[in-house]
Amino acid sequence: MKHNKTRRWKADLYWESGENSIRWVTRSEGVKCFSYSTSVISLALLPYIFAQNSIIFGSVPLQILFYGIIGSFTVITPALLHFVTKGYVVRLYHEATTDTYKAITYNVVLLETSTVFHQNDVKIPDSAHVFTTFYAKTKSLLVNPGLFPNPDDYNHLMGYDKPFTFHMGEDSEKKQVKDEK
Repeated sequence: MKHNKTRRWKADLYWESGENSIRWVTRSEGVKCFSYSTSVISLALLPYIFAQNSIIFGSVPLQILFYGIIGSFTVITPALLHFVTKGYVVRLYHEATTDTYKAITYNVVLLETSTVFHQNDVKIPDSAHVFTTFYAKTKSLLVNPGLFPNPDDYNHLMGYDKPFTFHMGEDSEKKQVKDEK
């Protein structure tokens, strides 16, 4: 008989429960769906436009310019939208016994993907990044601190509840003195 290890994920740690966050997630999904649909429509219309190209455009440079613009909007816009929204966490679960988190994000085709990580895997970037709150292992994730019902949950996730020491500054000063000698 196999031992079934079920994790008890705390579902209410972080969720797009705020009015603004639901609106943002819904809007980002809507914008992605609109972008994908216009890309599919433009790809579907390209054979018809290719058939009519001698009527519409007389010169080759105009054809290259037109098809380049259509192609760039068809490919670049969905790719850019995915790049901007790929790390946005829509739900975050926490298992207290192992201090493990599960972050739910959307992939390029709007399917949910999960990233499981330990609290020790959380790294805060040295400089502020626009679309990154923290790195979980190597994946950049974006969370809204205001959506945590309990601020202590956010503080624990980010490691702000750990004791703070100034040893790094002393080590860098010792290294600088050593380099000067």
